[in-house]
Amino acid sequence: MKLLFDECIDRRFTREFVGYEVKTVPQMGWAGVKNGQLLALAEAEFDVFITVDRNLSFQQNLPQFNIAVIVLQAPSNRLADLKPLAPEVLAILPTATKGQATVVSV
Repeated sequence: MKLLFDECIDRRFTREFVGYEVKTVPQMGWAGVKNGQLLALAEAEFDVFITVDRNLSFQQNLPQFNIAVIVLQAPSNRLADLKPLAPEVLAILPTATKGQATVVSV
């Protein structure tokens, strides 16, 4: 399973996802790309897009994209705030549905 982490997430957070093929938006050369275009690029190469953008599911028509979206809700996007969410994200990855957003919160 291939995971793409949004550019606003600390790249060190990706270390929690051992066993998955993980890339960040900047690693793909997509930094600064707007959400609609980013999802279109991501769906061609990834299974799941992980972001902290709470508005993404309201701004984009997710069912038109062939990628699952996981929205992290934490006090901030600092590593210390995101790390506690990793076990739940790992638990839901196998059942994440393409075209839908799943919210994971503290």
